[in-house]
Amino acid sequence: MVRSTNNSNLTGFILLGFSDHPQLQKVLFVVVLILYLLTILGNTTIILVSRLEPKLHMPMYFFLSHLSFLDLCFTSSVIPQLLVNLWDPMKTITYGGCVVQLYVSLALGSTECVLLAVMSYDRYVAVCRPLHHTVLMHPRLCMALESMAWLSGVATTLVQSTLTLQLPFCGHRQVDHFICEVPVLIKLACVDTTFNEAELFVAGVLFLIVPVSFILVSYGYIAQAVLRIKSATGRQKAFGTCSSHLMVVIVFYGTIIFMYLQPAKRRSKDQGKFVSLFYTVVTPMLNPLIYTLRNKEVKGALKNILGKIL
Repeated sequence: MVRSTNNSNLTGFILLGFSDHPQLQKVLFVVVLILYLLTILGNTTIILVSRLEPKLHMPMYFFLSHLSFLDLCFTSSVIPQLLVNLWDPMKTITYGGCVVQLYVSLALGSTECVLLAVMSYDRYVAVCRPLHHTVLMHPRLCMALESMAWLSGVATTLVQSTLTLQLPFCGHRQVDHFICEVPVLIKLACVDTTFNEAELFVAGVLFLIVPVSFILVSYGYIAQAVLRIKSATGRQKAFGTCSSHLMVVIVFYGTIIFMYLQPAKRRSKDQGKFVSLFYTVVTPMLNPLIYTLRNKEVKGALKNILGKIL
């Protein structure tokens, strides 16, 4: 029994990915590669602009630069292996590679869940208590909130990933996905996984439902404050400071909640793959695009920096 359960540990896994759609694999390779390059370009630009432009040395852009750094790390932990699997017919990943991908991607994804909630608090203070914004959101508090987000992400991956890897796979090597994720590895186990699914659901509530509830409450107060503004220009400006973050929240949490709060056995064969593909490839690319196109301060800072360079 021990020998059979450890077989996957010795030989690694086969990530089937989109093998059922061979005609799509080369197309997906090109699309994913282009989106990955755009993700690197866009998020690197956000980080550099936030650091180089003195006007953007504010809490909002401090958190935004960390969000871009998270997206860069997250996509880099997933997409290179995905590109290899889309091109290579073998589609193998070593056990060590799967473990690293599982721990790193879950830590970064969980950190982003908390960070988006932290950013909503910053928007609440900026709109509802604008005169006290710089006092309340001082650099020390921003660093503490950022550290809290990272520590919570590390803590959840240490618990969830470790519990998942303790499951016996009984030599099962074929992972019907393109990434080593907790839900797909739970389905691979050859024992009762009720406890693991319950733990996954609890973690989903803590890192998805709780942050989303906090964000909704924050934006409820923001909406009340905006409606009390008599000037149409003032309302538009207040809404403009929050609209980008709100769009990112909707795109990110919508796909993640659909993926993680649905029982593993109820997902269709391809549903989880395409939802995962969206939040691992498309969402990180959209974040800098949303903040750049809808934020006058970022566009202005980008023009200033390009003007100096040229």
